[in-house]
Amino acid sequence: MSGIYIHIPYCKSICNYCDFYKTASLSSVDKTVLNIAKEIELRNDYLGNSIIDTIYFGGGTPSILTMNNLKLLLSTLNSNFTISKTPEVTLEANPDDLTYEYLHEIRSIGINRLSIGIQSFNDSDLKMMKRRHLAIEAEAAILLAKSSGFSNISIDLIYGMDFSSDQRFIENIDKAIALEVQHISAYHLTIEEKTAFHLFQKKGKLKEIEESRSNEQLLFLRKRLIENGFEHYEISNFAKPHYISRHNSNYWKQVSYLGIGPSAHSYNGHSRQWNIANVMKYNKSLDNNILYFDKEVLSEGDKFNDYIITSLRTKWGIDTSFLENSFAPYLAQHFIKSISKFLKNNDLILDKQRLTISEKSIFLTDYICSELIYVQ
Repeated sequence: MSGIYIHIPYCKSICNYCDFYKTASLSSVDKTVLNIAKEIELRNDYLGNSIIDTIYFGGGTPSILTMNNLKLLLSTLNSNFTISKTPEVTLEANPDDLTYEYLHEIRSIGINRLSIGIQSFNDSDLKMMKRRHLAIEAEAAILLAKSSGFSNISIDLIYGMDFSSDQRFIENIDKAIALEVQHISAYHLTIEEKTAFHLFQKKGKLKEIEESRSNEQLLFLRKRLIENGFEHYEISNFAKPHYISRHNSNYWKQVSYLGIGPSAHSYNGHSRQWNIANVMKYNKSLDNNILYFDKEVLSEGDKFNDYIITSLRTKWGIDTSFLENSFAPYLAQHFIKSISKFLKNNDLILDKQRLTISEKSIFLTDYICSELIYVQ
């Protein structure tokens, strides 16, 4: 089983925190969709004979696509790949794009999972982030999706915002619980370069949240959602039983995937490649049936590091038996040596060849991963 990710690099407006590749110039949407369909045809052998179990429309804002756009892409995928009988097909969406008619139409063509970019249920937070919807629209979009027959709804929330309050943070979590969504992706705000927030920070108008407060928010988030029936299956992701994201889990389990569209990444177990992050150059190349991309062939050390970083972020953790049998002895020795201090401090828990991060050290995940990777 494999997955396909399709990057739609268009947004009606650019959020202050976002560093994904995107453009607010919408004049070339239809042309890009045609070339994404062409890329699907050109790369139909990338995953070999693997059955496609997940399709994910990400962005950008895929919900700006028309029904004809989506029909073209789905039909091209079906013509060029073997799709499983029960695929997970996700569409990322902005709340203000979701009308009753649109929701019924996308559901009728096979989209069965929504990932709605809520970020906050507070208008002040939304304004600061330059989101283009209001809190009332966020709630209405979820209720509308449910009434339209969607039973697999994920929402994005952002926490760790110094400009917001702890009370708003709690209210966001409780609102999400009350709306009975099946999945929550909760991301800590990171101030990335080349974003408006980074400019605000340089001008002294914005600062990072204090580390102690950030850690408290993550632990509270985890506790509150687990108490309400969610499973914390990846550092930023929580799901009700049977609603773990199959597509994203493939990334963390290092399943091969194909990325289509400007800036999209692909992985086949041996190498990674990524398309050019420029809509104009992407379209120009595919007009001539050429795809511009960069490629990295993975060394054994790269593969080891990928396994450490992706696995340790999840509830499944690191399979020590797999690690010892799949990588060279020097990497296994490095691993055994590196984990000793974390086991001693109970930051890591080893249970029958399964290594996971303890609850008390969940906010140390990135640091622990950095200490376990092999530096060549």
